[in-house]
Amino acid sequence: MIQGLKDKVVIVTGAGHGIGRAYSRGFADAGARVAVTDIDGPAAEKVASEISGKAEGRAISARVDVADEASTKQMAKTVLDRFGRIDILVNNAAIFATIPMNRGGIETIDPAEWDRMMAVNLKGLFFCCRAVLPTMRAQKSGKIVNIASGTVLSGSLGRIHYVTSKAGVIGFTRTLAREVGGDNIQVNCIAPGSTLSEDNPTEEILRMRQAPVQGRSLKRVQKPEDLVGAMLFLCSPLSDFMTGQTVSIDGGQNFL
Repeated sequence: MIQGLKDKVVIVTGAGHGIGRAYSRGFADAGARVAVTDIDGPAAEKVASEISGKAEGRAISARVDVADEASTKQMAKTVLDRFGRIDILVNNAAIFATIPMNRGGIETIDPAEWDRMMAVNLKGLFFCCRAVLPTMRAQKSGKIVNIASGTVLSGSLGRIHYVTSKAGVIGFTRTLAREVGGDNIQVNCIAPGSTLSEDNPTEEILRMRQAPVQGRSLKRVQKPEDLVGAMLFLCSPLSDFMTGQTVSIDGGQNFL
């Protein structure tokens, strides 16, 4: 187990399903106190209950719409009221798996869907960071991990709005790391490969997740648990002199 996370207070957005749920469980197993947040409130509550069943009082849940600034401010207040501090923010919420999106070419994407993609995947990042930074600056410590995507590195066909939003996450990470480094806050990024993160995958989804395997150095389907170790490392004291970086975790499909 990675040391140094015991009793740290962690917010994970988009934590009701898939990869976010795996992150939340990983933090709880490392002894952290976890705020499980998601726009799907019942799903967040279920994950928090699962965690608390193993480690009493280690998790709370909250319904949060990251595209709504007031909702993110309330998220930060709820966590502060309960735990008294905020040590880590994981910006995992995004339109991708649990919220359907157009996976076609540029001509097929509705401008309203483009705007919604940017509102959640980029503006949501902006709002969540602004909600927690006053606390982290006052503490003179904090860690923020943003989630990009391997599609940025490969220039995947289709989903140009999604790929564009995730490319923005990498730029956001680099600039914010420079802005807040003086307050001893580290900001890094993970770029996952195609991950079997759906709760009840259809045959079509299973085929889609299997497709990248031949292009990987490690010949298997990626699972949410494959991302947890790197996440815990980036949020632990082991990475205290690392900031502004993007870590690609895709079984060796793309090399930075």
